[in-house]
Amino acid sequence: MSIEVVRPLAGQISVWIQERVREAKAKGIVLGMSGGIDSSVVAALAKMACGNNVLGLIMPCHSNPRSAADAQLVARKLGIRTHIADLTAAYDALVSRIPHSEGIELTNVRPRLRMTALYCAAQAMNYLVAGTSNKTERMIGYFTKWGDGACDIMPIAGLYKHEVYQLARDLDLPEEIITKPPTADLWEGQTDEKEIGMTYAELDAVLQGIETGELAGLNPESVNRVRKMIASTEHKRCPIPMFEPA
Repeated sequence: MSIEVVRPLAGQISVWIQERVREAKAKGIVLGMSGGIDSSVVAALAKMACGNNVLGLIMPCHSNPRSAADAQLVARKLGIRTHIADLTAAYDALVSRIPHSEGIELTNVRPRLRMTALYCAAQAMNYLVAGTSNKTERMIGYFTKWGDGACDIMPIAGLYKHEVYQLARDLDLPEEIITKPPTADLWEGQTDEKEIGMTYAELDAVLQGIETGELAGLNPESVNRVRKMIASTEHKRCPIPMFEPA
């Protein structure tokens, strides 16, 4: 796939990836491939930027088997090398030895284990870790701190979810990847929109309204709810507080 055959945005992002890899004196890109639209778009952009120097890690962990199958489907279409690292046993061993309350903290162990695996592979190969979060998720904090939120570069963090969908079509990704409900695959039946409590279309409209100050026509309850999500997750987007001696 060449830069010339897709729309300018994909070409711009792929050149940006090339520049970040070159600046870091790295050799390529490693990313986690979940079979979802975000990781599939980042995989396609990384392939455009780095050719064969891309590794897709597929990391099931008490996951729906379809996720790994979809990731392999995308990897085959793009011609990306993959490595399957089943983290289920590592997860089970870890959580049996640490304090927990059977709550969301256990759900967040999975993306943190995955990021550990990604950085191990990246350091071994002198690759950069590419994150797969989009602007919509970043703005409301819909990511795990030091999990999927930890990476070296974020190729699509400036794109709203609806823009990621458009880019996926421009990149000719498989239709079944584009149309399946987005999910973090954290528990059976989980979808992003159910967990967030609104569709991505409404969420993007509200976020854009908040960003531009143009709120006319938007549901006030939705606006207030999204504002609360942004405020409560601010710590995820801020640098770590550091004490500086006087």
